[in-house]
Amino acid sequence: MPFFGGIEAGGTKFVCAIGTGPDDLRNEIRFPTTTPDETIGQAIAYFKQQAAQQPLEAIGIASFGPVDPHPESKTWGYITTTPKPHWHNTEFAPLIQREIGVPVGFDTDVNGAALGEYRWGAAQGLNNFIYLTIGTGIGGGAMVNGRLLHGLLHPEMGHILLPPRPDDPAPQGFCPYHGHCLEGMANGPAIEKRWGQKAETLAKVHPAWELEAHYLAVGLEGLICTLSPQRIIMGGGVMEQEQVFPLLRQKVLDLLNGYVQVPAILDQIDSYIVPPGLGNRAGICGAIALAEQAFTN
Repeated sequence: MPFFGGIEAGGTKFVCAIGTGPDDLRNEIRFPTTTPDETIGQAIAYFKQQAAQQPLEAIGIASFGPVDPHPESKTWGYITTTPKPHWHNTEFAPLIQREIGVPVGFDTDVNGAALGEYRWGAAQGLNNFIYLTIGTGIGGGAMVNGRLLHGLLHPEMGHILLPPRPDDPAPQGFCPYHGHCLEGMANGPAIEKRWGQKAETLAKVHPAWELEAHYLAVGLEGLICTLSPQRIIMGGGVMEQEQVFPLLRQKVLDLLNGYVQVPAILDQIDSYIVPPGLGNRAGICGAIALAEQAFTN
């Protein structure tokens, strides 16, 4: 059986593993995202060590971005205009490919997670769906007609603009680029800045969660009307607050106001807006799925 490597490259930490899927992930390691030389160097050393014991057929990288995902581009596999210090225009996938000597699959972290959910998780059997992560940042990946969605670059669903709600104590938002975009209103740091404490420390009945569900629902209503996904998968640390899901589902129904007349939404909303089937392994499993895709293509 072909053996693959995966890198879930986050802005805070890297996760590396080898294996064939969610039931076969081995020798997983985690380390902080510091400078490109140090962090990518640690990943290269890890895979060289693993390849000496078990030959690898390909490596997949699911990376924070923005990135260049287009194979025909001169900067394919680069992290491009990220605001993260030191990582602007960083060569990533080509360096891994040269150093390890195997094909490399490369995409955004959220597109990677979407592919993992399609291969093994909550999107099995679907051809059109959205994966959103709500955490330190907000990002979205999508599959349309069985293919991961790209375009001029790749989706940036976290930066769709939202109207601030009049009772929001911080209506200006917190995105340094757009202020009141989805990420600026609803990511983890926005919750902390608005209410003065970390999201995970807030009581389940705190008004923060009703406002959070409102902003997420406004974003989802727009995505539902734009892409008509068969399912929406919601991951990330904020969505580990289980009280958000019922609030969010009801608010999506309220905002759609009966316009989208399909049973999947009207009658089965609990199975339409769902957590990841792979849980917090969606990212690293998605990286393995990208490696599998690079090997078979």
